[in-house]
Amino acid sequence: MTNFIPLNRPFLTGEEATLVLNAINQNQLSGDGNFTKQCEDLINHYLNIDFSLITNSCTSALEMSAILADISPGDEVIMPSFTFSSTANAFVLRGAVPVFVDIRSDTLNLDETKIEEAISSRTKAIIPVHYAGVACEMDEIISIASKKSIKVIEDAAQGMLSTYKGKSLGTHGDFGCLSFHATKNIVAGEGGAIIVKNPEKYLNAEMIREKGTDRSQFIRGEIDKYTWKTVGSSYLPSEITSAFLASQLMNATIITAKRMKIWDFFYEETKTFEEKGLLRRPRIPSECKHNAHIFYVVLSDNLNRNFVLSKMKKYGVQAAFHYTPLHLAPAGLKFGRASGVLSKTVFAANNIIRLPLWPGMTYSETARVIAALSEALEAAENNATQN
Repeated sequence: MTNFIPLNRPFLTGEEATLVLNAINQNQLSGDGNFTKQCEDLINHYLNIDFSLITNSCTSALEMSAILADISPGDEVIMPSFTFSSTANAFVLRGAVPVFVDIRSDTLNLDETKIEEAISSRTKAIIPVHYAGVACEMDEIISIASKKSIKVIEDAAQGMLSTYKGKSLGTHGDFGCLSFHATKNIVAGEGGAIIVKNPEKYLNAEMIREKGTDRSQFIRGEIDKYTWKTVGSSYLPSEITSAFLASQLMNATIITAKRMKIWDFFYEETKTFEEKGLLRRPRIPSECKHNAHIFYVVLSDNLNRNFVLSKMKKYGVQAAFHYTPLHLAPAGLKFGRASGVLSKTVFAANNIIRLPLWPGMTYSETARVIAALSEALEAAENNATQN
């Protein structure tokens, strides 16, 4: 067999090792040093914002946002079921109840028309998740939240350099959370960031990140000693992590452009499959600019998704499904509840296929992915006809 094509391969700029060595030579391995500041400055520049804090994961950023939003036991938070467990865990840790809402069939994002019926007297926050780096309908979500005095916390884990109506994802709500995990577009191995809209919340966020202390102010020379001020945890990444991330962020637009070229190729090459009724391609609303984080297709209900995946693997291509709906997961049943029937969530979870996509894929590799998908779809169609 020719070389196997994995779902993801982290892209390296070639400058990571040099910057990591620089961090080591500066004798500051713990965080909040020069590279931490550089990363935050780069994020602020790209997103056109004033305040961001690098964290050791997007999960940590979500947990920080739950603390900053004063989420307390018994509060309810509205979110899609079609997301990663971290979206819910961050609020369950505060004693809150996730209320799972169905998604839109076009973008697989939180269905904004289902939010109001999910709101109760205990609703404290709405958590839109920007799936595949494509924005939720943020104007409507923020309008609903404003009328009800509810916080909006964006899970923009997949949204670095994506926009909604020209404004960066993560900057629309009260707080935004980014991911730099190895599976994302811009990587640090493990890493994230929290975006804080209210400047009055910034120092509190900084203390939460530093175990509840004002150590960051001490490091800047603003105070002569530091002490425990508030609830917090260890959410700060090391300077080694930040040095690695700095290299990635400095090349963020180049990395995104490389991904877009591959995404566009896949979109064009899967057009005939959609015309035959075998699948549905991604939908990108006109007000959204995405970052090519994921290229997925949603199979027709008469095709066996596992059959297609196994055939593609046989042809040397690793395609994959995605989330198991949280409202059907053991922890989701224990800690949360569903609002209404989540039929679109279940359909997407059962029929989605993600194709391999990373910067540096050759034309030969992308062509092999499409060829494998084509062969697998034909075999699945024949199998469905025979059965």
